[in-house]
Amino acid sequence: MQVTLNWSEIDTVLLDMDGTLLDLAFDRHFWLEHVPETLSRERAITLGEAHQLIEQKYQAVMHTLNWYCLDYWSQELALDIRAMTWEKRHRAAMREDTLPLLQALRAAGKRTILLTNAHPYNLDVKLEQTGLAAHLDLLLSTHTFGYPKEDPRLWQAVQQHTAFDSARTLFIDDSEAILDAATSWGIRWCLGVSNPDSGRPDQSFQRHPAVGDYRQLCETLR
Repeated sequence: MQVTLNWSEIDTVLLDMDGTLLDLAFDRHFWLEHVPETLSRERAITLGEAHQLIEQKYQAVMHTLNWYCLDYWSQELALDIRAMTWEKRHRAAMREDTLPLLQALRAAGKRTILLTNAHPYNLDVKLEQTGLAAHLDLLLSTHTFGYPKEDPRLWQAVQQHTAFDSARTLFIDDSEAILDAATSWGIRWCLGVSNPDSGRPDQSFQRHPAVGDYRQLCETLR
């Protein structure tokens, strides 16, 4: 689906973090490799058994706030997820096209708001590692509001908190389910990310336009 944005009708840009501004490779390694390996070692079970156990737990809370909650997983898995996150912080990295986009948006006078489902501790670690905060106007974790982006109540709460105009707002995220939720609530402009993870093949979107290099958007902002 072709990306067609009318920047004259966009005042606010809401941006996801993991897979959108940051390379999703960090999270893939952490949750799909590091956590299972650690669980396997701690419980003296095979890596396959650890993967199976974790996958069942992941599926049980997918698209809920617990799925993104470090404290929930610490309790469920009996692992110090916060300490493990800090240990792996060096893997957090911005996409190559993130700074060009954020700089272009700021130069064009657009309001930029980070809106992430990431746990506040996870957010703080990644901000400290990447320096991302300096390039955004506002940073929000959905944990503050008590709902994930998949829940329409989150959008209502964020709108009340930030006073964005849904008809003049662009939302960028790497999850089509989350883009669907934003669209259903009333966000006019929604854009997917086709290459959220530098270590994985591109993904396709069925119901939303998607971009693989934000520098293409920068050209249209001038």
